[in-house]
Order: sequence, then C-alpha cells, then structure tokens
Amino acid sequence: MKKNDFVKLVAENGNVAIKTAGDAINATFEEIASALEKGDSISFPGFGSFKVVNRAAREGRNPSTGEKMQIPASKGVKFTPSAGLKDRVNK
Repeated sequence: MKKNDFVKLVAENGNVAIKTAGDAINATFEEIASALEKGDSISFPGFGSFKVVNRAAREGRNPSTGEKMQIPASKGVKFTPSAGLKDRVNK
C-alpha cells in the first residue's frame, strides 16, 4: 500500500476530506521523526514502539570487489511491534 492509498482509506474511515487526512498523517509522521531526532522513543499501545538505536563502527566488504572497508558508527530507528499487532499479522 502506498501513502496515497493509505490517506484515502483514512479519509473514508474517518469520514473526513482527503486533504484533511493527508495533513493529519503528514503531521503525525513529522512529529514521530522530530521526537526520534531528539532521541526520544514513541510508544503506541496495541501497535508498537519506535526507538533510536546506536550501531557501532564495523568492518564490512564491498559487495562488488570483495575489498574490506570500514563502516562508520551510525544511528538507526527500530520498530518493535506490540503483541496485539503480532497476533493480528500471524492469524
């Protein structure tokens, strides 16, 4: 499902205009990104949680040449689904 499809579904289910649903979804994504940027975690009970994780520097290989290379340390975002979401997906 693409974002436009999701916006249409939210608009239909929420009985609101497509533009209103799109604006709400964009604002939600922006606030999630902003909180994660600050290092905060976000939890949605019954859905899951997002948190920032630190990845250590490591040695890797260039897939095309096989040559060793250093991969620098970085931050990533981890999503952990709730038990309820896992159950719905595994039905």
